[in-house]
Amino acid sequence: MNALPLSLLPDTATIGEKGQLIIGGCDTLELAEQFGTPLFVYDEAHLRARCREAVAAFGVGVNFATKAFLCKAMARLAAEEGCNLDVSTGGEYHVARAAGVPADRLVLHGNNKST
Repeated sequence: MNALPLSLLPDTATIGEKGQLIIGGCDTLELAEQFGTPLFVYDEAHLRARCREAVAAFGVGVNFATKAFLCKAMARLAAEEGCNLDVSTGGEYHVARAAGVPADRLVLHGNNKST
């Protein structure tokens, strides 16, 4: 099996002494032992950097698509880094507002649009 190029992983990803994947300083084997698998591991530093990169490239109109992943921590992170939040359901709106994202930073749209 070929090794996965580190360029496809978060910025902080490294390979540990035993060949294990380290993300954000966390040993993923230890995380799997502690929390079980499957396990989603998000690297806050990487997410913040990508948000800042998008805002720097495109300006203040960058919208984070909450359908990609949404919880209060992610909503707060994206807003702190200058992104607006794209919401399409009452649930997404509620999570964003509960995270402290001001309503004027939310872009509301509907599903199933047709002419």
